[in-house]
Amino acid sequence: MIRRKLFSRAGKAGLAPGTPVHIGEKNEQPVSISVIEYDADGCSSQKRLSPEELFELPLSSAVTWINLDGVHDVGTVTKICEHFGIHTLVQEDIVNTDQRPKVDEYDGYLFVVLKMLRRQDPNATTEQTIAHERQNLATENHLILVEQVSVVIMDGVVLSFQEFPGDVFDPTRKRLRTGKGSIRRRGADYLGYCLLDAIVDHYYILLEQLETRIEPLEDRVIADPTPEVAVQIQSLKRDLLYLRRSLWPTREMVYRLSREEFTKIGTDTRLFIRDLYDHVIHVIEILEGLQEIASGTMDMYLSGISNRMNSIMKVLTIISTIFIPLTFVAGIYGMNFIHMPELGLPWAYPATLGGMAVIALAMLRFFRRKRWI
Repeated sequence: MIRRKLFSRAGKAGLAPGTPVHIGEKNEQPVSISVIEYDADGCSSQKRLSPEELFELPLSSAVTWINLDGVHDVGTVTKICEHFGIHTLVQEDIVNTDQRPKVDEYDGYLFVVLKMLRRQDPNATTEQTIAHERQNLATENHLILVEQVSVVIMDGVVLSFQEFPGDVFDPTRKRLRTGKGSIRRRGADYLGYCLLDAIVDHYYILLEQLETRIEPLEDRVIADPTPEVAVQIQSLKRDLLYLRRSLWPTREMVYRLSREEFTKIGTDTRLFIRDLYDHVIHVIEILEGLQEIASGTMDMYLSGISNRMNSIMKVLTIISTIFIPLTFVAGIYGMNFIHMPELGLPWAYPATLGGMAVIALAMLRFFRRKRWI
């Protein structure tokens, strides 16, 4: 279930364009800056740096990846962006966590924004869990966290800005440390592609989890379509709708990266981004299939409720129909007229009851022959 808050923009109203104002969930956690420098021969990393310590690094390796956790600290974000010559409009978009996935090219760098979906860390603190509750997808066994990731690709440098600690980039970091694959022999544009690819790969994991929610709902709709099932189906449909709103702009963004001639994306890397575009298309196709299944499940639920109501109404109608002639007979002999010959007969009462029973049985047999019951 997604619980998404509408972040207030009142503090930004009337300000000049390019004024960085944090829009998003309040976060009391300290900012964390990590740096990974690598080339074909080796890789080194440093964590929990301050902006001043970051600026003192020589950054002499072929590629440097700088990751910041905590865009709520506008001052730190601004210092880093100004140090690398990043435009104020980009700074504004980085601290505004309600951005639509997009890609923009500026003089000297490429700016990419997209949504990252990942499982909640089982070792996360209570404060981290509360901080992420601004928008989340709840499955039966996992909590999927949603946050904005901003990536800046420059010559030899990749900057990534995240809202909270923890991400889906650990496999990429492992490849950098171990030297597996060709990532250490390629440039910053390929590292940017790897970050985008890691995010898209986790969309598959999320869709698999959502699919596991649909299957038991289908069984429950058939066996016992209760109102609780309808609530779960509607919650699932909201989750899928939110994903659709996030994935469709991602499709447009990746398509632009794969087709347009961005100066910071090399020809070799563009081939990989085209493959990434195929992955995004596949994810959207799976998502649309799940949406159709969810809608069909809701239709099945409504149909089941309607069939149950029809069955109840059929039983009540049959009972009412049987009692119509019985009520007619009882009404006749319930009249208080003096001259009614049948009232004086000794067997009138049991004969009347027997006749009423015969009428009821005959009607039941007729209904059964018509297959109405």
